[in-house]
Amino acid sequence: MRRRPMAWSLAATLLLGLAVPAGAADAGAIARTRLANGFTVLVRPNPAAPVVAISLGIRMGTRWETPETAGISNFLQLMVVRDTASRSGTQIVQEAERLGGQIDAVADQDWSEISATALSRNWKAILELVADVALHPTLADSLADSIKEFVLRQIRNRGDQPYAVAVDALTQSLFGQHPYAWNPLGRGQSVERIDRTSLLAHYRRHYVPGGMVLAVSGRVRTPEVVAEAERLFGGMPVGRPPSATTATPPPVGATRLESEVPGAQAQILMGALAPPFIHPDYPATKVLSTVLGGGMAGRFFSELRDKQALAYSTRALYPSLTDTGYFVAQLGTAPENLARAEASLKKELERIREEPPSAEELRVAKAYLLGNLAMDRRTNARQAWYLATFELAGVGYEFLDRYTAAVGAVTAADVQRVARAYLKTMRESVARPPIR
Repeated sequence: MRRRPMAWSLAATLLLGLAVPAGAADAGAIARTRLANGFTVLVRPNPAAPVVAISLGIRMGTRWETPETAGISNFLQLMVVRDTASRSGTQIVQEAERLGGQIDAVADQDWSEISATALSRNWKAILELVADVALHPTLADSLADSIKEFVLRQIRNRGDQPYAVAVDALTQSLFGQHPYAWNPLGRGQSVERIDRTSLLAHYRRHYVPGGMVLAVSGRVRTPEVVAEAERLFGGMPVGRPPSATTATPPPVGATRLESEVPGAQAQILMGALAPPFIHPDYPATKVLSTVLGGGMAGRFFSELRDKQALAYSTRALYPSLTDTGYFVAQLGTAPENLARAEASLKKELERIREEPPSAEELRVAKAYLLGNLAMDRRTNARQAWYLATFELAGVGYEFLDRYTAAVGAVTAADVQRVARAYLKTMRESVARPPIR
């Protein structure tokens, strides 16, 4: 039992070698081009494999929604890949498959994306397909009805999942009227109100050149990609996306919410507001979350699962958000162990504020964090996604090099400092089976 963290330490150390420097994950020089209408093109040539990946990022997501429009960005992204003026949803899927790849569209909190992959010899055809989906969706009423039922079913399903229920209650408690309070799926009442008119208005506000980034990674030549992007997107009229919704999270205060959800486990979540990923404290807070919940070497796993046998699952989450972020400590336990598990999880959160990580904990946490980042960037699809989303956030693809260097410079004192700053007051959300 005691040897497991040591084994993980070795694996993490090996992963660290993949992550230094961050630029080593890039196969070619990245070129940034801004078209006359404000549309941005990023190209990363990579001759290593005969494939190409495309990420068309849109500055659109829950951060631009209100409680009345919650879920409209996700709804719109589901619609754009279902039908265009010249292709049905089936034809869109079949054409992507014929080109040796696939196409999809998603919406998250700070961004939305149309993603596609194909064999590199078909890169022009797959880019044309992405452009058709982005520029010519029909947003037909008949499709909207079926998509609405699909989304409402997903929302209802979340209500049957203990972890999802606990997460939704916690984010609502932490963020109040701020858009991060709800899942990108939205809320039942707001989704019910979505119709073609509102979808079209949302589309026209956000699908504008100044709020779009095209990132291409694969076996391509930069001048050719830029020329094709100019042909496909250069005719869009100049436009800037709207500002994100302005809302302030409620005052910090300790709360405990409890929900009854049928299931075999009780889910315990303890959360607090934390800095956005562009904040100077982001690297240290990321290391903090890894010291606590970074795999089998994290304190939560070694203390709460290995030593005390209180956890089926445990981790620490610190999503990389553009606006106010949040930190979450999670533990899944047997219902009969709920009280003990809560107390032990609180104790570990108090301990990190009083006891900084050891040199070994710090080393392993950094290795785990940077190693996972390097592993995540191995594919052209993920490379394109990173390029597009960081550009949309305003920090540029160069951010990863700065971030990697900043993580390397984090000290044990830095970890303790951010723990004291951000984990002082925690909000708690528990989802447990009904008491019989």
